[in-house]
Amino acid sequence: MDIQEINNPVDGALLHDGWVKSIGRLAYVWGWPLVNVSNRRAGITEAPVPGRLGGVIPVAPLGRLSMLNDYVLPKQSFVACPNQDVAYGLGYFSVDEEPAVIQVPDFGDRFWVYALYDGRTDQFGHLGKAYGSEPGFYLLVGPNWDGDVPDGITGVFRSSTELVMVGPRVFMDDTDEDRAIVGDLVNQIDAYPLAEFDGVTRTTDWADVPSFPVPEVEGETAWVVPELFFEQLPAVMDVVPPLPGEESLYASFRQVLNAAAVDPDVMKALADVAIETENEVIAPLFVWKHNGVPAGNGWNRSANNAEWGFDYLMRTSTAKSNMFDNRPTETQYFYTDNDTGGAQLDGSNVYSVTFPAGELPPVKGFWSLTVYNKHHIFEVNDLNRYSIGTKNKSLTFGEDGSLTIYVSAESPGTDKESNWIPAPEETFSLYIRCYWGDDSVLDGTWTPPPVQQVG
Repeated sequence: MDIQEINNPVDGALLHDGWVKSIGRLAYVWGWPLVNVSNRRAGITEAPVPGRLGGVIPVAPLGRLSMLNDYVLPKQSFVACPNQDVAYGLGYFSVDEEPAVIQVPDFGDRFWVYALYDGRTDQFGHLGKAYGSEPGFYLLVGPNWDGDVPDGITGVFRSSTELVMVGPRVFMDDTDEDRAIVGDLVNQIDAYPLAEFDGVTRTTDWADVPSFPVPEVEGETAWVVPELFFEQLPAVMDVVPPLPGEESLYASFRQVLNAAAVDPDVMKALADVAIETENEVIAPLFVWKHNGVPAGNGWNRSANNAEWGFDYLMRTSTAKSNMFDNRPTETQYFYTDNDTGGAQLDGSNVYSVTFPAGELPPVKGFWSLTVYNKHHIFEVNDLNRYSIGTKNKSLTFGEDGSLTIYVSAESPGTDKESNWIPAPEETFSLYIRCYWGDDSVLDGTWTPPPVQQVG
């Protein structure tokens, strides 16, 4: 049979509650990341000018970008699992309406990457140190843009959706000297509509931008509200076309959504199943054993990150627990809630993570070990230290060349404090980042060391 002759679900069918809820549950799991990123764009772009939300997260109007000039501050709840290895940037765009130009300064030998995300949270394009990208001006365009590329543009990246999020990341050592260098570099990072492009590099003092107040919340901001999900999903599907092979999935979702648009009982059934699915399916994905695949010694590792395709489990679990991963060749992530014996990590205990001599995470970029509280965000501590890794220049190595990192709520002893990451006084999790990992990181032959309770 010719594929053109295959019928899709018909509108107008009488749909009983069981059917509505079955399709609704699948649509909720599938569409959760898409609605999440769409709502982030709507919220973040309310900023009247580039600045910082709550003084800590870069925000900008649609078509613009904002940068931090230092590590993200610990008191933020807008994104789970931030790192304190890079200076972050953030911008949202609608690149069918207006393509965007992004500036790339000369970073020298420093690791950097501009992560470009579409409306599915997939990355597109390759822009960073690992790709040998040159300084210059790069153009972001949408799937339906067919304009002329002006002289002076170094490269063009086309998104499969009109929604684009740009997240520059620039590595920075934890020293005042490197902060000064990175501050000058990030001041040369910017993004703006193509209509404003004149071939001249713009500079902005990102240390001097306005801050916009926001209410404090416990845990990550709830970017998906179950009760509103099925009211928002149709518009999201309008701007995120199906991947090849997803056409029948879209048709089944549309059948139920079209019925809900004219029948309040169907919409009520969908709202009910959204709440059920949030609690029964989405919430458990916050637990690290449900994200990625086993990596040994009680750790899990990310899989298909930012290149999800049809891997809806990995896409949705990551959107719930640690939104906006980089693709594997840029960053491999390892995470755990438990020690090597399977017990939940708790700040009342002292834990050690020992990298034997010559066995630090094998990377061409950088690595770090980060501590997150039960909400996957930083717990403020007096040392203002939330991770240890390549950026740290005062670590103490053992006589045999090994590196032992200690994690606990109370000091493990003054002789160990240079290698200590303070933990919350309750449950917490650990997270290893390997930026631009070697082959052993990518193929899974490198295993993170055990997390051992030592006190």
